[in-house]
Amino acid sequence: MTSWRDKYSAGYLSNAEDTSLNDLVHVLHQTKTQYKPLPGFDSTSCAVEERLMAGVDCDEVYPGIFIGDAGAAKDREYLKRLGVTHVLNTAEGNRFGMVNTSRDYYRGTNIKYLGIHLMDLPMTNIGAHFAETAEFIDEAIRNGGKVMVHCLMGMSRSSTCVLAYLMLKRGLSAADALRTVRSSRDIRPNDGFLRQLVDLDNKLRRDRARGTAL
Repeated sequence: MTSWRDKYSAGYLSNAEDTSLNDLVHVLHQTKTQYKPLPGFDSTSCAVEERLMAGVDCDEVYPGIFIGDAGAAKDREYLKRLGVTHVLNTAEGNRFGMVNTSRDYYRGTNIKYLGIHLMDLPMTNIGAHFAETAEFIDEAIRNGGKVMVHCLMGMSRSSTCVLAYLMLKRGLSAADALRTVRSSRDIRPNDGFLRQLVDLDNKLRRDRARGTAL
């Protein structure tokens, strides 16, 4: 059996070989995050203390795409400083673990908002929202805007939607999308979300293979 390390060395996976959950778990563990200064501040420090003092935590993980926490998403002045034009809340709601914002929260800011009610649980069907959230992110980028994608901590729900965007709209494999985002931010999608990214990756690979065959 071909090992994950052999697949990695060969440039990820061939079109004939399915991605597995273990493949993504290995990538998650192997990719190191290069911490950068907090976007929107003059400081060159990468210290965690700076983020705690600022009350915001976010990183630009792809040109024009920020992944952040609730503090970053709820600070309208901070969003303005970053030039954010779109906000995607992947944890909309007022229960524990959710972020209680809405279109009304951003009224008067010219920020376009999309809220998705998702719990950070392995059984949550986040994949049902991949197409909608990818289109929302893509709209921001196509129009020269910037998008803040967030959940409570900016680690699981938000990162999963950004990974799906990179796969659906930028043609990256799940592994390459994971390496790209995790190189800038310490993301940790739960295992259920990783499985849904695996399913998407395999579907996209098969679709591409059929397209080539035709």
